[in-house]
Amino acid sequence: MHSDQKLEVRVHIRWMIRRDMREVLAIEGENFEFPWLEDDFVRCLRQRNCIGMVAEHEDRVVGSMIYELQKTRIHVLNFAVADDYQRRGVGSQMLAKLVAKLSTQRRSRIVLEVRETNLAAQLFFRENGFRAVSVLRSYYSDTPEDAYLMQYRYRPEQRAVVEPFDRITKMAG
Repeated sequence: MHSDQKLEVRVHIRWMIRRDMREVLAIEGENFEFPWLEDDFVRCLRQRNCIGMVAEHEDRVVGSMIYELQKTRIHVLNFAVADDYQRRGVGSQMLAKLVAKLSTQRRSRIVLEVRETNLAAQLFFRENGFRAVSVLRSYYSDTPEDAYLMQYRYRPEQRAVVEPFDRITKMAG
């Protein structure tokens, strides 16, 4: 193993609760030049369709995401992993949780915006099946920077391997 490679970790992904806020804000601060403030999180989470989740490893919050449930899609508003847990599978496990919520009947895609200067995030989301679908000019209020609108589309064959067994079990039970 190379010295720059990190071991993957399994995380427990659960609803964000009030006492997670200190750790979530610390992760936010180490990840972003223009981090969300506690008020931003609280205002968002007070909305009926906004959901906060955290990734936990050994009783420590190591990642967080805020997303909005819309009629046909899930819109990721905030997504961050602690510096010392990046490139260890935490973000991919968080995204897998969102992908599992997709279906052809209801929400069939996940969308998010990434700063044009955030190459690491662009590459991470691309590696996880997202594609840039448009450029949002001067998207951010804090800088004149553009954003890329990235999208993940649900494909039914992703679950085709698992579903036949589930259906048979359900019919038999």
